[in-house]
Formats: sequence, C-alpha cells, structure tokens
Amino acid sequence: MTADGMATVNNVTLSKLQSLNGIFAIYKKQGPTSADVLNMLKQKLLNEAGVANANHRKRKKQALKLGHGGTLDSTASGVLVIGIGQGTKMLTTMLTGSKKYTAVGELGKATDTLDSSGSVVQEKRYDHITREAFEEKMKEFIGEIMQVPPLYSALKKDGKRLSVLLKQGHVVEAKPARPVTVYSLSLQDFSPPLFSLDIECGGGFYVRSLVDDLGKALSSCAHVRELTRTKQGRFTLEEHVLQEERWTFRDISQSLQPCPEPTAVQKNGKRGKARDSCSQPGSECADPTLRLFTFCVI
Repeated sequence: MTADGMATVNNVTLSKLQSLNGIFAIYKKQGPTSADVLNMLKQKLLNEAGVANANHRKRKKQALKLGHGGTLDSTASGVLVIGIGQGTKMLTTMLTGSKKYTAVGELGKATDTLDSSGSVVQEKRYDHITREAFEEKMKEFIGEIMQVPPLYSALKKDGKRLSVLLKQGHVVEAKPARPVTVYSLSLQDFSPPLFSLDIECGGGFYVRSLVDDLGKALSSCAHVRELTRTKQGRFTLEEHVLQEERWTFRDISQSLQPCPEPTAVQKNGKRGKARDSCSQPGSECADPTLRLFTFCVI
C-alpha cells in the first residue's frame, strides 16, 4: 500500500482509476449479461490497482463508478458502450444516433424468447419462401414502423424486468406497439432455413421482434440465431471496441472519449440516470415516456 492508503500495481492506483471520466466501448461476447460484463470489467480494473475483494454490487461509497449504455441480450455480442466516472451521467447524450446490427435468423421455428435461448413454441413450413419474396416483404419494415417489444426483455413492470417476472411464473401482458425507425434493412444471405440481415435502426428497436414479424409476414415463423451489434452512436465494432485482453487502465485511458461538463439537472439526477435528456432525437428512448434507454451504475 502507498502512504495515502492507495494500493498500486504497475503504477496504477485507485486514485488514478477514479480520475477517469468519459466514455469508451468494449466487446461483449455471447453468454454473459451486459451487467455481468460490466462487473467483470470493474473487477479487472480494481485488480490492476491492487484493490482486492471489492463488492462491485455495493452502490454506496463505490470504489469505481461504471455504467453501460444500451443493454445487449446475453445471447448477443458486439459493441457495449461504457461510461466511467462522470461519463455514466452522459451516456444518453453521447449515444445519440443510429445503431447497426448483423443478425442470423432461422425460418420455420418460433421460440418464446424470439431467439435461440428460448424454447420452441411453433414450427411451420418455409419451403414456399423465395429470396425474392423475402426481399419484397422486407420493404414493409423500412422507415417508421410500429413494433411490439418482446415479452422477454429488459422493459419493466412495477419496477421489475419482464423477463424476470416471466421466469418467476408471473403472467405478463405484452407492451403496446410503439413507433420505431428502421433506416436500412438488407438481406445478406439466404440459405433456408437460415438467413442473415444487416440492420440500421433508431432507439427502442428490437431485432428479435423484427425477425419474428418477418416470419409471420411470410406465412411462416422465425427466430434469431445470432445477433451482433456493430455500431452504437459514434462507436463501431471495427474501430473502437476494446477486447477483453485490453480492459486495462492504459488502453481505456487512450481510447476514452471525454464528456462535456454535466448540466445542473444531470448533476442532480439520481445515481446518474438520464431523465429528460433521453428525449433528444435519435437517443435510445426518443419518447421519454417509454424509458427504453437504461444503463447500470454499479
């Protein structure tokens, strides 16, 4: 331990970590939840600074303040944007703009979660679907469309996630359809029953719902097999994300994008959660009444 009580490993101290303020992007692999990945990142940084046995879920007197913007499903991979220090309060402001995904879907099978993590609840024929018919039907899903969010999602009822309520055996009603925007949608590969899509969309959009709706529109059914987020706001998979071996003080410091000074409203926001700022066009919740943009501060 140093004289001021801060542990140091490789010249990294807790005080140095706590001096970081800004936003950066990491790669989230398939399997863990976005919250799990955030906890892994936090523990790696604290270990680098020689801080052992930190309770990363304790919200009071946090050793290190981290948050993520835009939850990725556990089965999804790709860009996960992280805020550190004051950056946790600026995630909504910094993530305005579109998101991009690549998705692999499977025709002929529908699942309760709308992806490969769920149980098959329906099987239908798909041999009548041609590439031409698929591409023609896709045109109906470009622009501003109405979309019903999946039941298994991070959306909440009475303060609890719908996915958690379902797993606990509660009866959950679907949220009403709401407007979402699809800027572009293209079919990259069509090898039935599998197909792959490139999607650019606005906030509050669910790729799982799109694939499910496409299957129904083609008189069949479908679910997402693989999903990768390739862009969120200004952060892209090719240029900005840090792989797990680069979750270090040095790499984060070099890739950190500083945040503007927070406003008085943001400074007073409870635990840094964005409120009216999420109503900005192109943000993760373009309608502040939907509260679709969430991030965790741990």
